[in-house]
Amino acid sequence: MLEHFTPEDKEEDDTDCHKLARAQAREPADTAEDKDFTIEETRNAVASMDKKKAPGEDGITGEIYKSTFEIFPRYIMALYNSRLRRGVFPKRWKTAKLVPIANPGKENSDEVSKFCSISLLNIHGKVLEKLLINRISHHVFSRGLMNNNQYGFTPQRSTTDTAMAVKGFVEEGLAAGEILVLVSLDVIGAFDVAWWPSILNGLKAYNCPKNLYKLTMSYFNQRSAVLSSNSVRIQRKVSRGFPMGSCCGPGYLNIQYNSLLNTQFTKRTKAVAFADDLILAIRCETIRAAENISNLEMSKISAWSKNNKINFNEEKSKVMLILRRKRKENKEINIYLNNKPL
Repeated sequence: MLEHFTPEDKEEDDTDCHKLARAQAREPADTAEDKDFTIEETRNAVASMDKKKAPGEDGITGEIYKSTFEIFPRYIMALYNSRLRRGVFPKRWKTAKLVPIANPGKENSDEVSKFCSISLLNIHGKVLEKLLINRISHHVFSRGLMNNNQYGFTPQRSTTDTAMAVKGFVEEGLAAGEILVLVSLDVIGAFDVAWWPSILNGLKAYNCPKNLYKLTMSYFNQRSAVLSSNSVRIQRKVSRGFPMGSCCGPGYLNIQYNSLLNTQFTKRTKAVAFADDLILAIRCETIRAAENISNLEMSKISAWSKNNKINFNEEKSKVMLILRRKRKENKEINIYLNNKPL
């Protein structure tokens, strides 16, 4: 079960592209350092912790920590600023306590895949995560570095905005007498398999401040997960992905997916994402032309997924053909992902 929740990043399977990405990620960022966390930043990060959430292995709840902060605000702020200056995320704050939960309808299954997991994290680490990702998000959003077609984990955007973006593209095509193909792509365990070197290289490409980059490198290093049952306690090293429930995970996932949205698709294609859920919309004058362009775009996505060690689920990925033509024509469309028909 623990192996299922924490897939391993095997360096022996690396291609030359992966080896180069790892080497580049290990090099320190050559940028200016960001300023220290302020007392107001720290207070807001602590206040955002839900007091009803179950604690991590340290047993400290959000309510306890909030009370402690009110007594020692400057001491706690200094604690986090020392981590920022040194670029060190303490190891004991990086252990996730996993709680398995059976997916609805699969309670009677004997397969380990019937479980999903929630990660309980030490609150000290969650607050530092919040401070770190808030600074990184401010850096990328204030400079317009995130692709406008990403609607998940993005300020003042929602699933409704995502649907309306696709709807507008479809309506324009139908009004022009075109046919459209929508391809919905599903990622296998996006949070579990996010590849850290890809995220670090993304941060470096965005000129992330040096101390934030070093703290992110430390956050990815020496992570572990613990699973307990009765008198058994098993601990395993984590080499990729994010704990479900972490503060940093969504922001880092967006950074990795930004390179996919920035792929040079054709002018007839629009890529829209909500976090890891991706829709490709293709407009063409004929079904065969749409089929050819769709398969061309799928080859680009396959190449990106291999370079970033992300796998798409061909069974859950779907294709929809949209048209208003009444004439008789062959409406079968064959679109492939990783040489498998969708």
